[in-house]
Amino acid sequence: MNQNDRIDAAAPEAGVPRDASAPVAPAKKQGTDWWAEIKAIFWLILAVLAFHSFIAKPFYIPSESMMPVLLQGDRLVVSKYPYGWSWVSPSFHVFPRSEGRLLGRLPERGDIVIATPPGGRSDYIKRVIGLPGDTIELIDGDVYLNGQQLRHERRPPLELPVDQNLPCRSDVGFADRRVTGADGTPVCRLPILREYLPNGRFYDIIDDGYSKGDDYPRTRIPEGHVFLMGDNRDHSADSRFPLAEQGLGGPIPWENIGGRAEFITFSLDGSSSYFNPISWFTALRGGRAGTSLRPGRVEPTAAEAR
Repeated sequence: MNQNDRIDAAAPEAGVPRDASAPVAPAKKQGTDWWAEIKAIFWLILAVLAFHSFIAKPFYIPSESMMPVLLQGDRLVVSKYPYGWSWVSPSFHVFPRSEGRLLGRLPERGDIVIATPPGGRSDYIKRVIGLPGDTIELIDGDVYLNGQQLRHERRPPLELPVDQNLPCRSDVGFADRRVTGADGTPVCRLPILREYLPNGRFYDIIDDGYSKGDDYPRTRIPEGHVFLMGDNRDHSADSRFPLAEQGLGGPIPWENIGGRAEFITFSLDGSSSYFNPISWFTALRGGRAGTSLRPGRVEPTAAEAR
């Protein structure tokens, strides 16, 4: 037998499968690629921030200033694109203050918007009442827009269940409003007016008697500014009040508007605890999820349409 005819006994012949019982060397275990994990988390966070800054973000209602449409404890969605984008659009106000908006569009009277006070960083939620060029005045609680008194009508009192986020006490602005409901539980009975804007949009406000904000001198809204007010007229720090009183300091620049409130996602009564998962469900207020925050609309009267 010559050298070329020799066969290596350790090597299997071509086409002959290896014996399954033969030992196989274990695959080498791969370690975690921490750098890849960190990059994935970074891009996920960046995507969430971009969505919150340019498309929509959740918002929490911390006060009673927009009652009766919004209650403390409501969670809602704010869309960022309806009016274009400005320095307040990012979730964190990190950009330098600048004038104007990218692809800007003025809000419509009656819109509920998120706004940042001049010189501030916090977010307020209020309703747009006046637009650039309008004149606005309040006399004994009545709103006069361009010299025309806004039409309003008395509505039946609204009864809201008392809870930890709606204590209905005098120290939170509702003296003598806490009563016993028909089922024997405490409720907050609120006096309601329905207010109509010249464009036919309407919404309900709380008329809780005379307050300091019920009189406001006749003011012309400058170009590029809007006038905002809370629906809880007697307990809202808004464009009627100076910055020193936690108000908005008059009409605010339109670039200080961060978005439009769209709908309520869910609402909590204040009884939930981080350490008690069951309470996350028992604290939910029924009937508020999905509530639209757009005002109603009717055909304006001939006087309003002028």
